[in-house]
Amino acid sequence: MTGAQAWIDRLELRPHPEGGWFRETYRSDEVVGRAALPPRFSGDRAFSTAIYFLLDGEEFSALHRIEQDEVFHFYDGGGLTLHWIDPVGTYAAIKLGRNLAAGELPQAVVKAGCVFGASVTHPGSFALVGCTVAPGFDFADFALPGRDELCRQFPQHRQLIERLTR
Repeated sequence: MTGAQAWIDRLELRPHPEGGWFRETYRSDEVVGRAALPPRFSGDRAFSTAIYFLLDGEEFSALHRIEQDEVFHFYDGGGLTLHWIDPVGTYAAIKLGRNLAAGELPQAVVKAGCVFGASVTHPGSFALVGCTVAPGFDFADFALPGRDELCRQFPQHRQLIERLTR
């Protein structure tokens, strides 16, 4: 496979609300009942879910938040940079990819409650990753805060927020 469009076509990816392309590949048949989950969850959740996620060129994953930890696994392309701000306002970034000598890693975790987004590390390239969430992802757990809200909450990160919001 070469290029983002080949992956999009072959994996039957579709546009994601945060930007980029995705397809759910796994949703556990078993569920965790609402009573066994922390109060931040509004209902039952699958044990786990997984997706393919792809960003191409100048596309970015807009800053968003989910209620679960999310594990990212790098598959192909020029690398993906994950950016996140934790609930107390600390910024961190990690580069996913195959170039370990350049500090890239094949896997990373963004903890629940962080605001996070992503960009392609090398302009003109693409990045194909997998994302695993437990308990399983539900759009009820997804928040896409606006630029103004994030700038009020984290004014020290205005430049990043302006770059990774629409």
